[in-house]
Amino acid sequence: MAPLYHDRQRLESAPGESIFDYADALKLRVPTSCGRTGECHECIVEIRRGMEALSPLSGSEGFLRDSYRLACQARVVDAEADVEFTVLRRQPRILTDSLKRDVPLDPAVVRREDGVFLRDDRFDDYRGHIYGLAVDLGTTTVVMNLADLETGEILYTASFENPQRFGGSDIMHRISYDGGPFHGELRQVMVSAINFEIGDLARKMGFHRRRIYDVVVVGNATMRDIFFGLDVQSIGEKPYKSVTELEFDEGKRESTVLNVSAKELGIRVFPGANVYGGPLIGSHVGADMAADMLAVGMDEQEDVVMLVDVGTNTEVVVGNRHKMMVASCPAGPAFEGGEVTYGMPGYDGAVESVKFTEEGFVIETIGGARPQGICGSGLVDLLAGLRKTGKMNELGAFANGEGKFFFAPEEGMSLSRADISALAQAKSANYAGQYIVLRNYGEPLEKIKHLYLAGGFANYIDVENAVDIGFIANLPREKIVKVGNASLEGATIMLLSCTMRRKIEELVLGIEHVELETTPDFFDIFVEGCMFKPMVLEQA
Repeated sequence: MAPLYHDRQRLESAPGESIFDYADALKLRVPTSCGRTGECHECIVEIRRGMEALSPLSGSEGFLRDSYRLACQARVVDAEADVEFTVLRRQPRILTDSLKRDVPLDPAVVRREDGVFLRDDRFDDYRGHIYGLAVDLGTTTVVMNLADLETGEILYTASFENPQRFGGSDIMHRISYDGGPFHGELRQVMVSAINFEIGDLARKMGFHRRRIYDVVVVGNATMRDIFFGLDVQSIGEKPYKSVTELEFDEGKRESTVLNVSAKELGIRVFPGANVYGGPLIGSHVGADMAADMLAVGMDEQEDVVMLVDVGTNTEVVVGNRHKMMVASCPAGPAFEGGEVTYGMPGYDGAVESVKFTEEGFVIETIGGARPQGICGSGLVDLLAGLRKTGKMNELGAFANGEGKFFFAPEEGMSLSRADISALAQAKSANYAGQYIVLRNYGEPLEKIKHLYLAGGFANYIDVENAVDIGFIANLPREKIVKVGNASLEGATIMLLSCTMRRKIEELVLGIEHVELETTPDFFDIFVEGCMFKPMVLEQA
């Protein structure tokens, strides 16, 4: 018999057994609600190798692409072939040092004597707890806070890998997928994943899920709208706007926020709970960036600051409470585990740090495990180190003329010229967005009081290295502040304070959205941004 692998764990494969059978043997939790009949489409796994050794796609797997299968349907048919799989609900490293902003406790759901009230409507008897859930729907990772709405205390933070990867690693691919014959699958898998997590945290915390009476959801326009079941095709074509933004522009609605009952959405909390979708800013710049702005207090800022939320889709805002400009940069997944041969998200075994010395270089992995790949912070270090030591020029070509550099030689892991090209383009999307918004705003860099870096990836990068390769604007290092998962913090603020919800709903109305692709010299800026050197800002 040939081996079957999951994260270096090995089992002997046997004909006829499903991937779910092997997951059971390894005590892996794979979500399912249909009794393994293939109907719920929740048990998606990625087949890293050995796809040809599995049974053909079943009828219930027709919505899946590439190397993805349903664990209950994929069975080993060739016991002589090696098979390696991984579940999509892997546990990323959770940010624990996010920025915290104190706000007055003013939730939408409150206790009055023996009743639970949503505004002025009593909709349940008080049963010991009033909880709320704040959810940040990222393209790569989903993070949630469980809060006590009576005290404002955060009781539990959970995170998991976004299970929608089978629809594409970036926004445009997911929009395309959702517009095809399998419309609704992306929404269903997200709802199922969130319900799975709600059930898990309720068991761990020892309460009934119906004690969750309010839910706030933020994400970019596509992630938010897919979750709420809206058609996202308009976001994928000019003028790249959500249907809620188009309706707002036409005067058909007062805001881009969404309010839908948990029962209607299929979220397994108190059925009458309201699910609030945060306001969008414009085009691809969504409720996650609005949440970021709330977290760093841009509604009160008198000084000009810059906020960059780094991710598959990076957002940039520059300004103060009187004037703001924002842009969206389609960076893609190169720094988050995609398009790079040995790239991976921030899980155990990912190379997260590379330090070059006179003797060579030293790598560190998350969890101290053997290297399994390299994540974004490690890639930034590696690129900067190769430049500083002269092993790579600013165009990304290796000085010795070779086609790759081995960062984990014992594991045979390397960074290739093709990998560097993908990283250069992803970096340049970030570069161009920051450059154009800064230039359009018109203030010199020395007038920017702070550069706030938000998001999981940004939280772990070496700032010096990121500046040196032009990944972030070239500000004095003491002005650059990491604020962690500001989107989750902002969503939590919206959950705990209706006053702050109203503030951000009003604030987003006055923000100017900058269309990067309509900038006359965009191509020149993008080409400049592909080079691995610090940003030099020239005022328009």
